[in-house]
Amino acid sequence: MDRASRWGQAIWAVPWLLFQVFPIADIVTTDRPAAARWVAAAGLLAFTVVYLSVMGQLGRPRALRADFALMVALAVALAVGFGASWAGLMIYVSAATAATLPRRWVWPAVLAEALFCAAVIVVEDAPGLLFLPPVCLLTAFAVQGTGHLIALNRELQEAREELARSAVADERMRFARDLHDLLGHSLSLIALKSELARRLAEVDPPRARQEMADVEEAARRALAEVRDAVSGYRQVSCAQALAEARAALTGAGVAVRLPDVVPVLPGGVDAALGWVVREATTNVLRHSGAARVTVELTEDGVRAVLTVTDDGAGTGERLTVLGGYGAGLAGLRERVAALGGELAAGPVDGGGYRVRAEVPLLPASVTA
Repeated sequence: MDRASRWGQAIWAVPWLLFQVFPIADIVTTDRPAAARWVAAAGLLAFTVVYLSVMGQLGRPRALRADFALMVALAVALAVGFGASWAGLMIYVSAATAATLPRRWVWPAVLAEALFCAAVIVVEDAPGLLFLPPVCLLTAFAVQGTGHLIALNRELQEAREELARSAVADERMRFARDLHDLLGHSLSLIALKSELARRLAEVDPPRARQEMADVEEAARRALAEVRDAVSGYRQVSCAQALAEARAALTGAGVAVRLPDVVPVLPGGVDAALGWVVREATTNVLRHSGAARVTVELTEDGVRAVLTVTDDGAGTGERLTVLGGYGAGLAGLRERVAALGGELAAGPVDGGGYRVRAEVPLLPASVTA
């Protein structure tokens, strides 16, 4: 903590200096030798500087420090040396005790300081100052309460900052997941059709031109989808994803069987299942070597179930690349789980691979 920060934290302790009116009045009005008055004034000034220094270290760990011990020594010496009017310095000692000492020491020390203050007043026969010992206790209570509020406020601020960091991290993950899902599908389709166009360029130029036109359209669509994703508005409907899957798989020479009818689904469910279709299609194009893909979609008024099954032989490669639930399928699982659903993906007995998503049509809190 730099010097400016320390003194800035001590500013709130300045109003308590009002209680120095008693020792100041004693210096001015009591008949003493000039040297004694100079000693008293210098002692009070030194005590005040040390007190503000101690109170300027409130953010540091609690401990018995040398400046605190010096402050206590000055207060005791001045009270014993110059009388009851100086006993009020124990109020400042009580405040510093509550602010800086380890908590288990605070109240025994404050009680001892209040008793010392009372003893000086009684010995000096100044009953009019007997209100000072209770003020020592009340000051300690006030400082402890203030410190507790400061600590709570600091914890609240830290919690807010942590929530803000978490929100930023969640948004980055959402954005990365959307880009993966969008570009993974679109770039796989572009690469596939470009390769096909290259092969057809010499043997079937008209078909090659058509494939390149499809590549151009896919690239334009991918660009628009990325712009939508950046804006946070991108939603993929299940029907749209099925249509794209038919075009992509058919173009790759894969036989496709899709549902005859796509049921009307709630927006969130429809979008989540659309992403499942896209990711499953991308995985077929990239990893499976499948000759046939079957997509089934049913709903019974309570849950919607989507199944994408292929007969590919690339199951082992998919598990290695995806790690069971890789980047794409992990993102799908998060989307589906957010709706209270479940996603399963794995090899099928007898060969092939299946991705199955089951999502409730009502929010999880309603269906639970």
